[in-house]
Amino acid sequence: MERENQQAIYSKVVRAGKRTYFFDVKSTKGNDLYLTVTESKKTTEDGRENFEKHKIFLYKEDFDKFQNGLEDVITKIKEMKAAYESPTIQHVSSMAGSFTFEEL
Repeated sequence: MERENQQAIYSKVVRAGKRTYFFDVKSTKGNDLYLTVTESKKTTEDGRENFEKHKIFLYKEDFDKFQNGLEDVITKIKEMKAAYESPTIQHVSSMAGSFTFEEL
């Protein structure tokens, strides 16, 4: 479990619109490194600004699997985005509404 007064060994802040992501490398009592990823989202309730936070803890035994999964998903998103933005796909998609299955 994380100690409240624990200092991060390394931190990276990524600002993305209304969200900010914090990547903090920390150390356990046994000097094992782990990563916390915190999403902080600015919200407004009753005219007051609040910050909604979500945090995940990633431990060393999961680093490789997490990285592989994240890289796989990002690669897939880029492939899908490229296919969607392809002029051929857009042209076919725009024509799709003008055909019925019987006509094909």
